[in-house]
Amino acid sequence: MQQLPEGEGPQEAMYTNLRMILSGESSTKLYCEFLKRSNNVDMLILKHTKDSLEPRFSIYHTALSLQNAFMHSGTGSDLFLRENLEWLGKASNWSKFTATAALGSIHKGNLEKGKSLLQPYLPGDDAGGTGSVYSEGGALYALGLINIGRGTHVESYMRQKLKAFNDEVLQHGAALGLGVSGIGSQSEVAYDELRNVLFSDSAVAGEACGYAMGLVMLGSGSEKALDEMMQYAHETQHEKIIRGLSIGIAFLFYGRQEQADKVVDQLLADKDHILRYGGVYTIALAYAGTADNQAVRKLLHVAVSDTSDDVRRAAVTCLAFLLFKNPSQVPRLVQLLSESYNPHVRCGATLALGIACAGTGLQDAVEILEPMTKDPVDFVRQGALVALGMILVQQTEASVPASSTTRTLYAKIIGDKHEDPMARFGAALGQGLIDAGGRNVTISLQSRAGGQNMNAIIGMVLFCQFWYWYPLAHCVALAFESTAIIGLNQDLKAPLLDIVSNARPSLFAYPSPTKPPTKEAVEKVATAVLSTTAKAKARAKEKKEKGEGLDADAKSPKPSGTAEDVVMGDDTKKPEEEPDKAAPPTEKKKKEPTSETLQNFSRVTPAQLAHISFPPDARFQPVRSFTASARSKSKVNGKSVSERYAGGGIIMLIDRRPEEETKFVDLPPELGGEQPEAMAVDQMAVDVEEAEMPQPFEYPFES
Repeated sequence: MQQLPEGEGPQEAMYTNLRMILSGESSTKLYCEFLKRSNNVDMLILKHTKDSLEPRFSIYHTALSLQNAFMHSGTGSDLFLRENLEWLGKASNWSKFTATAALGSIHKGNLEKGKSLLQPYLPGDDAGGTGSVYSEGGALYALGLINIGRGTHVESYMRQKLKAFNDEVLQHGAALGLGVSGIGSQSEVAYDELRNVLFSDSAVAGEACGYAMGLVMLGSGSEKALDEMMQYAHETQHEKIIRGLSIGIAFLFYGRQEQADKVVDQLLADKDHILRYGGVYTIALAYAGTADNQAVRKLLHVAVSDTSDDVRRAAVTCLAFLLFKNPSQVPRLVQLLSESYNPHVRCGATLALGIACAGTGLQDAVEILEPMTKDPVDFVRQGALVALGMILVQQTEASVPASSTTRTLYAKIIGDKHEDPMARFGAALGQGLIDAGGRNVTISLQSRAGGQNMNAIIGMVLFCQFWYWYPLAHCVALAFESTAIIGLNQDLKAPLLDIVSNARPSLFAYPSPTKPPTKEAVEKVATAVLSTTAKAKARAKEKKEKGEGLDADAKSPKPSGTAEDVVMGDDTKKPEEEPDKAAPPTEKKKKEPTSETLQNFSRVTPAQLAHISFPPDARFQPVRSFTASARSKSKVNGKSVSERYAGGGIIMLIDRRPEEETKFVDLPPELGGEQPEAMAVDQMAVDVEEAEMPQPFEYPFES
């Protein structure tokens, strides 16, 4: 990309467009615009969580920060934060770090304005100059999340801040930001700066440097980096640093397969359980998406034999990274593990199902997870609630009935003050994941063509570390993939066009908005009546009835056929005489249409792609067909389950009638939209004479 010629004249624009396409800048801007336009977040859900979880507890404040970040990821909408400044002000220490880092997830992909958006929080020349080192560290982390994998223009700034401060919180944020923004950059300069901070032996900063060193050198298999990281992991006494380095070593061998076997054996044989934990993730990343039999057997062996619960839990979870291309196999594989006596193994099984079956709505996985939401151990319930959110993202009640019941379960657990904090935390995360990205993204570890989605895999590995460090949960945003159809012509402009979805609209519609709680009328409590009072009233009533009976006997009885009987007869015949006043017939339910017409920049879920078509007589047609015939399918319980997400996204169009005038989607100028017209004030300044200055006068200040 850097060696492309500049070009002259018409070629200059062509090469500029080519650079933007190859760098991913064009697609990032288009997806950001889609998420911004189509944002469908239900603010009442966030309000219910805010009202239910007390912000004075750090775990609850962090839960809401993460839920808001997931639900608004990529939309650029910080409305909830601006409307709840009092709640935001109650954050302290690391919860303030997490809340500030949430801005990075919210503004993800806004490469041009990211730094200016975070300017009020970014550190100046002195640490804590803006009020808190935690918000400054969180802002540096947020800057990395905004520039995920495309941080070449912020790398020097991050390195400068990493060197400039000795505060471990700022170093932690800068290291995480540098690692996330520079995924796979293999920058030796960045690696050396991170290593220097690591050798200072600060537990907080060192952990982040361990992750970041692996992220920067992702997939390189560098022997120099491996030796340095392995040696320091054996020398240091800080468990946090060892954990960061163990996952960093796993990142070094991403996609290396057999080349990682020697390192895997070395790590799994180590006496330190944290390094064995890293060995398990090294298997997962080296063989990600391959479903390699030997790797699966190794993980299953560790899952049932290791002496450390953490290692066993990780081994079960890592099965998902090997098998995510065949999600229908995972429930059968982990079903027995989900019934294990060891709660850590059960917890690992929940995350394995969630990661491997994310976005599929797979019924077999849901059936295993639903009973686990009632598990006696709180962190197992937490894992089950998070996993359900991943699986049911963008699923409707019409397609997967469990979607509605799961949403109700989230609201119930969050609102229950007697529920365990970890379960409520899991419910908040699950609620954020099921409505992620304004309900316009799915979670997928595969690319649209069916290969590995590197950023998503790395993001999920980091997300799994929230068990130890909550701020790392923000990295799940790397796995969010916009579900849009964006049609572009040869000039990379978006024309107005019609796309047909040959399915009932309810199958793929947004969930219905939450109804605000109704005010319950206060019922009057019945007045207490003493037993003596009740007996007195009963006696008085009995005497009254006896007196009325004597009076009635003294009167003569009425003969039959009196006026009263006639009136009674009229009443009985009234319905026959007035048939017009019969009850109105019940309205027939309208039949739902079997198809709907979508526009350019519309939300189209992966399952909906099978039903999408372009009208044959339409002016614009896709260059390449993206229908379901291009995707492999498998059958589970008699139902076909898509195992690949090919198609959708950005589609290049052929114009069959180029001679006709084209109307385009209203987009900003940087995305090919029309430039805004000159301000009317400027035109008036040319045509209209300026008004005369008023006469000078003195104001009587003394009066």
